[in-house]
Order: sequence, then structure tokens, then C-alpha cells
Amino acid sequence: MNYSKDEVIQYVEEEDVKFIRLTFCDVFGKQKNIAIMPSELPRAFAQGISFDASAIHGFGDETRSDLFLHPEPDTLMPLPWRPEHGCVVQMFCHITHPDNTPFPCDTRSLLKTAVAEAKAAGLTFTFGAEQEFYLFHLDENGKPTHIPCDDAGYMDIAPEDRGENIRREICLTLEQMGIWPESSHHEEGPGQNEIDFRFADALTAADHAMTFQRVVKAIAHRNGMAADFSPKPLENAPGNGFHMNMSVKPFDSEGVFSSMIAGILTHVRSMTAFLNPSLASYKRLGCHKAPSYVSWSAENRSQLVRIPAAVGEYRRAELRSPDPTANPYLAFALLIYAALDGIKRHLPLPAASDFNLYTADPSALAALEKLPESFEKACQSAVESEFIRAHIPPEILAIYCQQ
Repeated sequence: MNYSKDEVIQYVEEEDVKFIRLTFCDVFGKQKNIAIMPSELPRAFAQGISFDASAIHGFGDETRSDLFLHPEPDTLMPLPWRPEHGCVVQMFCHITHPDNTPFPCDTRSLLKTAVAEAKAAGLTFTFGAEQEFYLFHLDENGKPTHIPCDDAGYMDIAPEDRGENIRREICLTLEQMGIWPESSHHEEGPGQNEIDFRFADALTAADHAMTFQRVVKAIAHRNGMAADFSPKPLENAPGNGFHMNMSVKPFDSEGVFSSMIAGILTHVRSMTAFLNPSLASYKRLGCHKAPSYVSWSAENRSQLVRIPAAVGEYRRAELRSPDPTANPYLAFALLIYAALDGIKRHLPLPAASDFNLYTADPSALAALEKLPESFEKACQSAVESEFIRAHIPPEILAIYCQQ
């Protein structure tokens, strides 16, 4: 529900809200928040709430450490796993300097800008997220281990699947928050799970991706488990993917959809540092259905981009390389810009690779371009890219690639 500022204040009074969590993330997508009392809400809306930016990685040093959080009322969301007496809610924020100028490392605002540019071009992009995670046991001190909660496999059921009740609780909690899961199941790895979401506009989808990880970790911990979203938690098991499904409206012709995909394929190497931003990301790519070549095909899960078997409003392109360490605001913004470039330049879609890349003859693979094989090479591609420099602020590029 889209609330106004006055409606948020009224909601807080009527629902006995005791804490309002002002939520944002650092440049790598790690969620942060500060809790304020209801009496501070009018000031938060009017002036913002200051915080020490020097303590946030990538947000600056002690010489210019004050930044302000400005809550956005239309993102109001209850946190239902908190005690019912004295409710807790959250709102996402945009960030400014004390003089009210935008903070360049506010990645949520960067996505807003990308959405606005798409709208100016007469286009709307929607996203559906598929995030995978492992459930591990805790040790006697409550610390995460790397012992999976079960030995089940793909789409197995209880009792082999011991994450079923946790996924159920996650889905029900998300529904209470106004976030609608589409499906959930056990994944291929031991203790590995996946929950998928119905498509939404880019900003909402990114907000939900951020909230999803928070909910999963909280409910897993409440059930005596640790949720692990890292790219490769177990050496000899599948890694965790963050598959990003993308559609474009209006869908006037096959040419628009094809050019969207062509734009993504054209720029994906330079985007990889932001889609796979950790050293462990590159241990995942190239094995267990995680792609390593710049290619596409229909339905084929060995490809970088696959076109699922769907029609009408469900027609979409699935990018399979990102992992859950990606900042969804940066990732979605870059995908929008890449798609816009493909559509504006009417880029042709290369021939489909309608074969299994994992069992293909080396001669067939030789014609395909590879994704960067390390974070260092991904950063090199980003730094050398005019596309990245046009859409990623230099401050963020420097933080990611340590320039």
C-alpha cells in the first residue's frame, strides 16, 4: 500500500508502533538501519535523520561524516516477526548530504534514476528475483557451521527436506509484509533452498530482494539455523544464484525484447564486477548450472541468458550469472541501462546457442566469449568500459575496484 507522510503518522499512532526502522544499504548492498521513536517521525520526514557515514564502508571518512536519511512513506512495511505489543515497522530511505544534495553512493537513488530514464524513453522494465540460500546448523555457541540441515536434493519433500517448514514460515511472513512469493522448493545442494517472487517494478523488486534476505536470516535463526547466501558455501556442491528475470513494456514487437537481451549480452562482461562482487563469486561460475560464457538460448539452463517457456505477461529473459552478494539496486540499474542501449541502437540478437555448454565440444565453445574468470578481471573490464563509467559514479567504481 502506498502511504503518504500523514498516513504513516496516523498508522503509527493507531497500530501502537513503538519503533520505526529507517533502512538503507551500503554500496555492496549490505542492509543497514537506524531505529527512531514515533515522536521523531515528523522530524525525519521534514529534515531527515543524521548518521555517522564514516562508519559505513564506502560512505566516506571522518572529515565529512554526516549524512541524512529521508524515509519514503510509500515503502512502509511492518516487521511481523517482532513482538505484537509495540509494533515495529520499516521504511526505505534516500540519502543526502547536509545541504540536501544527493549522496552519490546511494544506490537506491541510482536505480530510481535508471527507472526515470526508461520511463522518458517510453519503457517500463519489471523484474522477478530467484535467490538461493543454504540452511546450516549452529554450533553450541550459536555460531554458523557448514553442516547442512539435510541431505535432500532438487525438489525433494519432507522428511528428507528439512527446510520445508522454514520456507513455509518465510513465505507466510513475507505475505504479511505485502511481499508475494510465487514458489518455493528445495534446491540441488544439501540444505539448499530457493524462493521465487512474482515480477514487480524495478524499485519494488530490489526493495523486496533486500527485505527477503533479512527475513530469511531472521526466521532461520529463530529456528536454530543459519541462512547462508554466499556464492559458494560448500566446495563440492552447487553455489547460490540470484537469477534475475527481466521483462519490458510495452512489448510491441519481438524486436524490442530481442534488443533488450542483445544490450545485456553486449555489456554483461563490464557489469560482472557488480553482478558477482566477491572473490568467491568466481568459484561458482562455470559449474553446477552457473554460466561462464556469454550466450543465450530458449529454456536451456547451461546458458547465461535463457528464455523460459512462458507467454504473454510472463514472457521474460532470465540472467543466470548473478549471485546473492550483488547489490540489487546496482544490478537492476545496470540491466536497465544495458537494455535501453540495446533497444535504442536496435542491436541484433546473436544466434542462439542451442546446445549444452557443459558437454559441448571445445570447438563449439571457442566461438563464444567468456565471462571474466576472476574478480580482478571483472574489475578490469568495468574500469575500461565507457558504459560503466557513464552509469556508475566514480566513487562507487573506485570502491568496488579499489582504484
